[in-house]
Amino acid sequence: MVQGVKGAKIAATWELRELYGENLVNGYLYMHRPDFPKLVATLFSNSVSKCRVSSFTAQIMQKFFRLLSLVFIGFGCVEPTDSPPNGVDFTGTGYRPIYSSPDELARIQIAGAQPLAQPGKIYLFDPYIFINELGKGIHIIDNKDPKNPKNLSFIAITGNYDIAVKGNWLYADNVSNLLVFDITDPLSPKLSKTIADAIPHNNFPPFQNVYFECVDTKKGIVSGWEKVPMSAQPKCFR
Repeated sequence: MVQGVKGAKIAATWELRELYGENLVNGYLYMHRPDFPKLVATLFSNSVSKCRVSSFTAQIMQKFFRLLSLVFIGFGCVEPTDSPPNGVDFTGTGYRPIYSSPDELARIQIAGAQPLAQPGKIYLFDPYIFINELGKGIHIIDNKDPKNPKNLSFIAITGNYDIAVKGNWLYADNVSNLLVFDITDPLSPKLSKTIADAIPHNNFPPFQNVYFECVDTKKGIVSGWEKVPMSAQPKCFR
């Protein structure tokens, strides 16, 4: 059985850990936390109260933390070296986001049979089979005669990569939305409910150690990714 594929910037923790290691990550995160000044003040306050240091010592510690802040700033501005991240060289291909408009995401249609191009997850709802077409929707197959299955229809769903069936209900993702179809009559599925923003949505491809074109939210909502040749190494990597 084929398994389904389970902001413009990757979460700093994992991206920088892969690029620079744990120590630099911690420094970078502290400098980019909005509460960094409060964090340093808290550390300073706790140190003073626990150690009962003198006023003179406190002044020295205050200067030390100011210097430490400058060090962290330096870490946050470090440019990547020529060494490839995680030792992965750019080979001329990368992932490019597929953008969709809100109207395209909301357009759910029952259409005629479509050829299978990139099938994903498969569910048997005897005697019918539902097959996910990665990023595009769901094929409905009549499998009454396993030797001669018939492709009946297609549910067009932008950004659909996963499906599940329970009872007479078919569940499908629609980027961040969860769609619920009544399949009591599999030949005529009906959209019963749309649960908005029920699924986490990431602006990076679902793969590790890959280069990808950074997301531009002005172009629309990312509904998928495609691997394409690239003339230059993209700036984003995970």
